[in-house]
Amino acid sequence: MTGEEPRRPDPDALLAAASHGQGRLKVFLGMSPGVGKTYEMLRAARRRKAEGGDVVVGLVETHGRKETQSLLRGLDVMPRKPVEHRGRTLLEFDLDAALARKPELLLVDEYAHSNAPGSRHPKRWQDIEELLRAGIDVWTTLNVQHLESLVDVVWKITGVRQRETVPDLALSRADEIELIDITPAELRERMAEGKVYVPETARLAADRFFKIENLTALRELVLRRAAQAVDDQLIGAMKRAGVEGPWAAGERILVLVGPDTMASSLVRAGRRLSDMMMDAPWTVAHVERPNAPVISAVQAQKLRDALKLAEQLGGSVITLTGDDLVATVLDYGRRNNTTQIVVGKTARTRRNPFRRNLINALLGEADGAALHVITETAEGHEPEPKPRRDLHDMPWSGHAGAMALVALAVGISWLIDAHVESGKLAMVFMLSVLISGLAFGLWPAVLAAAASAFAYNFFFLEPRLTMRIGQAADVLTFVVFFAVAMTTGWLTGRVRDQTRAVARRASAIAAVLASTRRLSSAAKADEAAAALAEQLAAATGCKAVVLTPQSEDLFLAAAAPTRPALSAGDMAAARWAWEKGEAAGAGTGTMPNVGWTFRPLQGVKSRAGVVGVEPAAVATEEGERFVASLLDQGAVALERAELAAVAADAEALRRTDQVRSALLNSVSHDLRTPLSTVLGSATTLIDYGKTLQPKVRDDLLLSIREEAERLNRYVGDLLDMTRLEGGALVTRREWSDVRDVLRAAVDRVRRRLENRRVVWDFPDKVTMVMADPSLLEQALVNILENAIAYSPDGAKIEIAAYEDRNNVVISIEDEGRGIPTSELERVFEKFRRMDESTDRGKGAGLGLAISKGFVEAMRGRIAAASPIHDGRGTRILISLPKERATPVGLL
Repeated sequence: MTGEEPRRPDPDALLAAASHGQGRLKVFLGMSPGVGKTYEMLRAARRRKAEGGDVVVGLVETHGRKETQSLLRGLDVMPRKPVEHRGRTLLEFDLDAALARKPELLLVDEYAHSNAPGSRHPKRWQDIEELLRAGIDVWTTLNVQHLESLVDVVWKITGVRQRETVPDLALSRADEIELIDITPAELRERMAEGKVYVPETARLAADRFFKIENLTALRELVLRRAAQAVDDQLIGAMKRAGVEGPWAAGERILVLVGPDTMASSLVRAGRRLSDMMMDAPWTVAHVERPNAPVISAVQAQKLRDALKLAEQLGGSVITLTGDDLVATVLDYGRRNNTTQIVVGKTARTRRNPFRRNLINALLGEADGAALHVITETAEGHEPEPKPRRDLHDMPWSGHAGAMALVALAVGISWLIDAHVESGKLAMVFMLSVLISGLAFGLWPAVLAAAASAFAYNFFFLEPRLTMRIGQAADVLTFVVFFAVAMTTGWLTGRVRDQTRAVARRASAIAAVLASTRRLSSAAKADEAAAALAEQLAAATGCKAVVLTPQSEDLFLAAAAPTRPALSAGDMAAARWAWEKGEAAGAGTGTMPNVGWTFRPLQGVKSRAGVVGVEPAAVATEEGERFVASLLDQGAVALERAELAAVAADAEALRRTDQVRSALLNSVSHDLRTPLSTVLGSATTLIDYGKTLQPKVRDDLLLSIREEAERLNRYVGDLLDMTRLEGGALVTRREWSDVRDVLRAAVDRVRRRLENRRVVWDFPDKVTMVMADPSLLEQALVNILENAIAYSPDGAKIEIAAYEDRNNVVISIEDEGRGIPTSELERVFEKFRRMDESTDRGKGAGLGLAISKGFVEAMRGRIAAASPIHDGRGTRILISLPKERATPVGLL
């Protein structure tokens, strides 16, 4: 990029800024309670209001401090929302009222506060996120000890474990951070004056949490965190404005590593440099070049070990892609304000005339950044073992092929030399250069270009069979040919190498997508384990096993292509990988003599299992990356399957508990109530039978009979439901007239109809159906009893039967209050009643569920419709299939 070209903003930074939302967040950050965060926030709010801003106090905790309370005068303060919890009334921030009011600026104190149970969000910072998404600017306060990443550090300093925390990412998204800072001595003076806590509490706090050494450590933490936030804001502002760094406002370190023996040493050097620069952020980067040859398995392992070491030491890791290593590194460094670059120089570094020296290029082009060169010591680095290669992978095979093509071009040109001019023969040699580039790559093409130029001069330019050029015009022809051949070979070779690199990456992506589909389709843990083992065996070409935890130990869940027998040493290595979360076995530092390599499957929340693979003889970087990606996907798939199984068990348990509770509630009432009535009536008759009036005695006997019948029906319903759920229901199939069955059902409930009217609507003739008349009658009785229970005295119950081509339909309508639309799908569930207390005496909630089971056992269907007319009434429809469809003309 030249100095005249405009600086383009980083699109990712612009996208992040655009997606941040309309509302802006400002955090008043302090080292501890009492430094004056709320006080300063209210002072700033009063200034904003004096300027004409719409400022509202959503919630402010004054903690009884008079100076803070005085600042609330003149500000619009929202009332708090009462929340009942364990017999107490808690006053919480009213989020819905704030969203409805929607001021320009809202003050919400204590960013890390935990809301009362039952609130929409468990944490106040989540309330603030919703306010920001609604376009409301928010000011809030926070103490540094409430940051999630500092909880353990603060606990070691103060001995107090913070329960209310805020994720660091939530603070990083703040648009502004204002540091409220006073010295520890000033804070202790304020406490002694009673400006922080009441005197007794202040004395206890000063001897415990607010000790000078504690406050000094907390002050250093908050200053560091504020500086880091400002540095992050600087980077974001530079990216959005398209400003290239580095600006040395804060140190940022970039460590460049490659697949060599120095990679781990460079990572450690970067960590030491970060320590010397007060924990400066440091990143370890590896640059992938599409035109570079594929690295060996040994080199890939060294690179992976170095990147893993960087993560363990607290650095971030990134992989960059670009043909020009220097330009790629410097572009990343400028965009991320890198001020320190660490590179390595091995003792075996050789000069290459066709490639820029990395160190010299960085020295010449890295403006404003310091360059640290780490040299390799003469001792301590073992030579890299040379991997075995097949014949077609030998470095000389492509060059030999290129020379063979040049020789073929010489032969073809010799044959046609008598018929064309020597200048036109150059095209034959040019063709050999192109084919060399396409077939063998960059450097064989360059060799073919040089060999073609000299062969063309030696054999076909006068004087022939010499390297001299006789005519001045031939000199120009030779120079142009040599330049074109070199350029063409160079470009063709690079295109070929890049095409192969793209093909490798496309193949890897396709393999990852295929494995993702396979693993995501696994619904159970054993299916996910089997899919992972098969994919892993296919990717490595070796045996693979998947072990999952069960009964406090690991067991073999899946294997491919065959199920091997794992020795005691193998299982010991697998247990180590499971317990420590580190690789163990062959090729690792733990139990290297074991014949398998075991790696933990780390899911999103926990470890899902362990995979074992026999060590591969040959591996590529792409293959290793695919295996790493496959392990991540497999861990998530196993974890998802386990969570799904747990959720299914929990749902089954919940439903079982619901049924058990409903059964107990029903039994406690529907058995005890009739029994109590029978017992009371019988006792009255026994004790006072001779003195009772005949009418009273008859009424008591009638009550005994009715409650006994009710009890008998209830027990019968329970037995019927037990038969249905236990699969013991046996149905008879015989020709039945639904009209006869309906009349029998009405006769059974006639005494309970009382003043209700039954209206019949039967055609003269109805097609017979194959059904069990006793089951159908019982189903209809249950529906009729339900209609009687929920319809008022004197109401009408309509019973109809009709048919269409394929079914005979029974309809029973009542004039009750109806069923809410939301309940229609659930009305046939067990123990399902309406939500009114008066429904308790109207049955156990089993009648319609039993009717549904009986009808479906006869291959029929049942449905409910409500309301029927004037917002009231319910219609129950039963559809029974015909054995043979009725022609349309006969209906």
